Amino acid sequence: MAVGGFAVDDNSRAFSGKVTASVVITCIVAASGGLIFGYDIGISGGVTTMQPFLKKFFPAVLRKAADAKTNIYCVYDSHVLTAFTSSLYIAGLAASLVASRLTRAVGRRNTMIIGGLTFLVGAALNGGAENIVMLILGRILLGFGVGFTNQATPIYLSEMAPPKWRGAFNTSFQFFIGIGVVVANCLNYGTAKLSWGWRLSLGLAIVPSVIMTVGALLISDTPSSLVERGKMAQARDSLRKARGKDIDIEPELAELVKTSEAVKAANEEPFVTIFERQYRPHLVMAFAIPFFQQLTGINIIAFYAPVLFQSVGFGSDSALIASIILGCVNLFSILVSTFIVDRYGRRILFLEGGTQMIIGQVCCNLSARHLIPLFTWNIHITCTYVLKLRLEILRNSDRKLKLNFVF
Repeated sequence: MAVGGFAVDDNSRAFSGKVTASVVITCIVAASGGLIFGYDIGISGGVTTMQPFLKKFFPAVLRKAADAKTNIYCVYDSHVLTAFTSSLYIAGLAASLVASRLTRAVGRRNTMIIGGLTFLVGAALNGGAENIVMLILGRILLGFGVGFTNQATPIYLSEMAPPKWRGAFNTSFQFFIGIGVVVANCLNYGTAKLSWGWRLSLGLAIVPSVIMTVGALLISDTPSSLVERGKMAQARDSLRKARGKDIDIEPELAELVKTSEAVKAANEEPFVTIFERQYRPHLVMAFAIPFFQQLTGINIIAFYAPVLFQSVGFGSDSALIASIILGCVNLFSILVSTFIVDRYGRRILFLEGGTQMIIGQVCCNLSARHLIPLFTWNIHITCTYVLKLRLEILRNSDRKLKLNFVF
């Protein structure tokens, strides 16, 4: 969806600026919002394989697993279990529809705080759940938190980062998602044998939400957001901290003011503006790239990794270890992308990642053995997370008119 509006004559690359300690700390705090989403991706799949969790909330699934003769591929056919896993994403979709307006109205920082608090309440409900209603309600609140933070954090990073290193700073959000996935998978492995392990796994989602919320309370909003809301003195202070005290920030601040005034003068609804003919290529790419990426099935692999590995014959512990391996591959690929994106551009990542994904998908479909899918899934998840940089092409490329899209 559209966020903020549009910037006329994007000359951000021409402004001076360096990587200051302030901007690094600020962006790390903001990017830690990725921990929320990453932790949930990693934790849910592992929890749904824990017997104490299934016994309490989904006994029918556990009975099917006990009766399975060859594999357990179909034993997770439960509408209630599906509601548990999918409710977060449905809530996240609903939240994202209002998060763009909220981000413009109250700022990027405040939106992250709202998302963090919502996620915290949802994690507490999940950790203390006594029935399926509490469990799904907690998931819905988690989804609202993810929707708000996933909307505000990438914009925050784009607006705070020095133009020269904007791509690398943006990948920090994805990096924290990767950290969240690995931590969650390791925690699942450590608590799988405990009767209350599922409570610990779900309840510890409070930790990343507290880290992000407290961190967001200690940082300032972006200069662009502050200018949008008419807080010029705060915008100047924020920009000076981000760019360095010895840098002349007035030209960049003047450009931000000019952009904000142009948006207000146009007085057009962003959701209407993006459908105009001149923005059609941007709109098509903004939808097509993430749409086809999702169709590769990478989110299913990441989310249901323990279940998928069990369904092809892995034991419970082996399935969790395999999920940890996938998470580590994810982290490695993000680090590689971070060093490449600003040196060689976004296009090379699309070409390289897309080619390897084709190879990985073909291998997965042709193979019927266990180890080969594990290897090719590693290839697939590596390349897909390389392609997570898709929004960078839309947010940070140099063009006369720039639109910001966040999904």
